[in-house]
Amino acid sequence: MRPLQSVAAGIVAASVAWTSTYALDYPTRPVRIIVGFAAGSSVDLPARLLAQRFTEGLGRPFIVENRGGAGGNLAAEAVARGSKDGHTLLLATNAIANAAAMGASYDPVKDFTPIIAIATGPQMLVARPSLNADNLEQLIALAKKYPDEITYGGGTGFTMTGLAGVLLNSMADIKLRHIPYPGSAPGLVDLLAGRVDLLFAPALAVMSHVEKGQLKAIATTSAARASVAPNVPTMAEAGLPGYELSLWYGLVGPAGMPPEAIDTLSRIANDALKSEDIVRPLRAQGIDPIGGTPEEFARFIERETERMARMAKLGGLAK
Repeated sequence: MRPLQSVAAGIVAASVAWTSTYALDYPTRPVRIIVGFAAGSSVDLPARLLAQRFTEGLGRPFIVENRGGAGGNLAAEAVARGSKDGHTLLLATNAIANAAAMGASYDPVKDFTPIIAIATGPQMLVARPSLNADNLEQLIALAKKYPDEITYGGGTGFTMTGLAGVLLNSMADIKLRHIPYPGSAPGLVDLLAGRVDLLFAPALAVMSHVEKGQLKAIATTSAARASVAPNVPTMAEAGLPGYELSLWYGLVGPAGMPPEAIDTLSRIANDALKSEDIVRPLRAQGIDPIGGTPEEFARFIERETERMARMAKLGGLAK
């Protein structure tokens, strides 16, 4: 064999050996992706889409396990306290940052290994058609004129739909009255019946009513316009710069995961989030893909945890 051919053969052999070793290092057995909410929920969908891609790319089963309870905290606690070898993962949401502000038993920054920010799901502020406000500027003016008289529906406790109103009251210096609901569906029923004036809800859940003229869209809570509502301005565009409060989804594991597991999962997930067969079903549910590096996601979780702690105090939900 000529020297150049020998070198080339050596490089190929080393590459094959490295690839084989890399593949054998992770995963070595089936991997569980724990979802803290019910099967069929918006959180469940990205977990199942990515699980399929991981299974195809790594040749080991990635199994989605739904473990509901305590607003996603039972699942988060199980993963935070689980094996650090990367064979148990969590489809994380805002719940981990929110729970930390409420004194959860885990630390979202110290107890998890961020892998990738998967997607974001914007909320929308909608109004009953008869309310004398067609945009955010008019709504703020009306609320200043009638403090504590205009009502908004939102989630109970420390939920994103409930906190959306807390943030609006604080940033606009107004006093909308919160009517708590256990979910968006009953709040939507009351809004359509005119029993509340406003509602914060997932954009997809209310957009069809906006299109039919049954509700008025005021603004979305996301940093960028929602793909399901491209003509509806964000809160920032409508007059409150800096307002942003979206639902988000990401993949994390326990702290101390092997670097090769993090890199492998991040690479496959980023590729998946650029493919139409993953993007299409996400956007059909009002969810917009994100992607990015583990480091970027780590910084995001830190910021969210700090922000949720401030909002918990602001809303009187924590000391």
